[in-house]
Amino acid sequence: MRLAVRVTPKGGRDAIDGWALDANGRPHLKVRVSVAPTEGAANAAVIAFLAKQLGRPKSALRIVSGETSRLKMVEIEGLDEAEAEAVLGPRPAG
Repeated sequence: MRLAVRVTPKGGRDAIDGWALDANGRPHLKVRVSVAPTEGAANAAVIAFLAKQLGRPKSALRIVSGETSRLKMVEIEGLDEAEAEAVLGPRPAG
């Protein structure tokens, strides 16, 4: 499964802030992490946080695009839509 994630580094705490739609109406998950975006630290924090929330090993998640951008595409092995919705809430129609 692939998941669009908009990351807010130095967000004060690690948290999921729910779903939103971008300007083109595509859904993305809003995630904040407490670390700064220095040398991949925020990316690592996003992977670790999402893995913990989704009950997956960190090795099952990887950023497939947007490593230097706030909007990232995260691939999660072995996760289906129903499992994701149970943890992250329903994805808005986009």
